[in-house]
Amino acid sequence: MTIEVNIATGFSQIKAQEWDTLTDGSPLLSHRFFSALEDTLCVGEATGWQPYPVTVHEQGKLIGATPLYLKQHSYGEYVFDWAWANAYEQNGLNYYPKLLVAIPFTPISGPRLLSPRQEVQRLLARVVQQQMEQNAMSSSHILFPDAASAEALQAEGWMQRDGVQFRWENEGFRDFAEFIGQLSHDKRKKIKQERKKILSAGVVCRRLQGRDIQPADWDFFYECYVNTYHEHRSSPYLTRAFFEQIGHTLPEHLLLIIAELDGKPIASALNLYDADTLYGRYWGALSYIPGLHFELCYYQAQEFCLEHNIRFFEGGAQGEHKLARGFMPRPTCSFHRIANPEFESAIRRFVAMEASNMQQYQDELEERAPYRAN
Repeated sequence: MTIEVNIATGFSQIKAQEWDTLTDGSPLLSHRFFSALEDTLCVGEATGWQPYPVTVHEQGKLIGATPLYLKQHSYGEYVFDWAWANAYEQNGLNYYPKLLVAIPFTPISGPRLLSPRQEVQRLLARVVQQQMEQNAMSSSHILFPDAASAEALQAEGWMQRDGVQFRWENEGFRDFAEFIGQLSHDKRKKIKQERKKILSAGVVCRRLQGRDIQPADWDFFYECYVNTYHEHRSSPYLTRAFFEQIGHTLPEHLLLIIAELDGKPIASALNLYDADTLYGRYWGALSYIPGLHFELCYYQAQEFCLEHNIRFFEGGAQGEHKLARGFMPRPTCSFHRIANPEFESAIRRFVAMEASNMQQYQDELEERAPYRAN
């Protein structure tokens, strides 16, 4: 069999149907999602995210791929290596550019070495490392891989770094009332109080799916999205054109929740979903109402999952407050190759110590589980 490895300069060079057959069906891994980022200039040379997706063909058939990027910074990754970059700089070395396999701006676990065959997954891992070495780069990183990709990376000797996120599971609850009935008394009481305050304030929430989302809704959502970044003295990663494009290309995977007061929109939250999982992604508000964030970002989305028999709700990075809303901690990981032997040794020691602390942290979170004992 003839194996051919190519590195493209963009997703436009890869056939969408071939790429999508290698994924798990998540909209965030779809060719349409990566293309929207590229087409609307959310990624590209000017952004510090230059796409170089890797493909593996066998007798002309695509059998493996990975979303590889050349990075000029560490923004938008959610696995923080700023301290590593600073250490390089303090020693007169360049940490950037580096290589990164990830979904840009998306801290969601899933396949990263896209192939049903482990030997091809391992080949993809070696290709990324070889590109790092051949181009004299400091490092390469693979973020939020699923178990299959992680197993291949472990087999290839990549350094594992542990993390934790929060996920809600629909355990076959009939409705929201049955769900919160499984929580401890104080958590259940708090949620009821929060939702009652939202109703008493006169807030009305609308859930819009796919093609029901109108241009005016996108305009309002984007205003909220930008405002969130400005409140944190930061700049938004995504453009209005990006959301318009996924509105056209991924409508069956979009849920937009808009909160209104006196008939006027005041806040919104955008989620992506498939048959199995809902991914909480972007939120923003133009008016402050206590508890509004929890209503839009958690309770409305949980109700949607219950109504549509969606099993998991991925809450994304950080946020211990999710624990009180029925989310549970679960381990995540990333994998790294460091070219400089001395830095590699030092970072391995750091990662080992961090892993011990992370396990203690997860144990503590599980002890604070929001569900009542049976």
